[in-house]
Amino acid sequence: MSKFTSLSDTQAAISTGKITCLALVEHYLERIEATRHLNIYIEVYEAEARQRAKELDEKFAQDPASVGGLFGAVISLKDVICYAKHEVTAGSKILKGFKSLFSATAVERLLAEDAIIIGRVNCDEFAMGSTNETSCYGPTRNAADPTKVPGGSSGASAVSVQAGTCLASIGSDTGGSVRQPAAFCGVVGFKPTYGRISRHGLLAYASSFDQIGILANNPKDAALLLEVMAGPDEFDATCSKRPVEAYSEFNFDKPAKIAYFETALNHPGMDEGVKKLTFDFIEKLKKAGHSVEPVAFDYLDFIIPAYYVLTTAEASSNLSRYDGIRFGHRTVGAKDIHEVYKKSRTEGFGTEVKRRIMLGTFVLSAGYYDAYFAKAQQVRRLILERTEEVLQNVNFILMPASPTPAWNIGEMADDPVAMYLADIFTVQANMVGMPAIALPIGQHSCGLPVGVQLMAGKFQEAELLSFAAGLENE
Repeated sequence: MSKFTSLSDTQAAISTGKITCLALVEHYLERIEATRHLNIYIEVYEAEARQRAKELDEKFAQDPASVGGLFGAVISLKDVICYAKHEVTAGSKILKGFKSLFSATAVERLLAEDAIIIGRVNCDEFAMGSTNETSCYGPTRNAADPTKVPGGSSGASAVSVQAGTCLASIGSDTGGSVRQPAAFCGVVGFKPTYGRISRHGLLAYASSFDQIGILANNPKDAALLLEVMAGPDEFDATCSKRPVEAYSEFNFDKPAKIAYFETALNHPGMDEGVKKLTFDFIEKLKKAGHSVEPVAFDYLDFIIPAYYVLTTAEASSNLSRYDGIRFGHRTVGAKDIHEVYKKSRTEGFGTEVKRRIMLGTFVLSAGYYDAYFAKAQQVRRLILERTEEVLQNVNFILMPASPTPAWNIGEMADDPVAMYLADIFTVQANMVGMPAIALPIGQHSCGLPVGVQLMAGKFQEAELLSFAAGLENE
């Protein structure tokens, strides 16, 4: 079976009888088996996916008009998204064996439109990482080069699409966790505006930053999935009540005004190959009639420190619920309640999660709250105001999705600060709550994929996705 890289092609093949949903699922199951060495899937819903495919084939045979908009879409879920009666562990020992009692709102909406969930994919523990190496299940490997990381934390989601094991994957993005892996793996990664998709059923890392995102082969499929998952939800008070637009009805057909930050492209940490490909992409945009101009942005080097102060503070609060009492891992042989807490969390959490919990607890502690947490909130406000100011005059802001191509597995293991700095270009969209998309722009001289990022104003998903789709035809 040929590789289907768009939902429209998949649905066309089913409607003409070339394939069935069941045959499609069998094809993806074969691909999953053939790519076991990449450590993508924690759990494959083999029997369940086959059964659902049979039911959908019967539904289509009886009345082709009765099937949902995602009929034929086979999707993987990052291991931080709840799916009723299925295990969800956030890549952590502390939740091993835990089965969710309910499905995330996003999952319910996907299933209602006849999508097929084929399995649960690996991720950095509690979405804390940029390499997919902090998972208790071991690292996922980049399909372009298995010695390289796929990015993180939604690394396996990116590889599941890259390796052709599903049509799309649903991940989460707290500081670039969808877009950076997309760039490393040569696929499309989309993070919507904060609150555009309900976070109900998403295991929390940093609640004011977290957002469910999409990894796909093209912007069109990302737009279709967004249409289905977006919208108000009574279970999430931070979810926007704005009407859902027809994101897949692309209508941005005018020359765009685009800004890029000189401080970003001339940053000392920028790889020369990534820099060249980004400037080549800028020239391509100009030749297509778009305006691309540099603008000043003085806060770039403050983004990472502020981001890690705020997210670790929120993580220390969110992860306090994993205490060895209510659910998940509980230590054996503890003498008293304090030892239950201490040993359960020590045994259950990995090194990176412990590091961030301790950092967050420190910045929230008496005597340090004002010096760190309150100051970081002020910096966040300044970054938002400057970003909004830039977007008053342009449609989009362009930046590399990562300063380097994918690095070797294990390369950052002893230098967490270097790993944190690798997020320098993606965390801004989460700091300001704006939508952003990562698009592949070519191969580095080392043979690895490179991506670029476009960011738009709040709730400008329609324009962003439409413009991104248009680039494929230019």
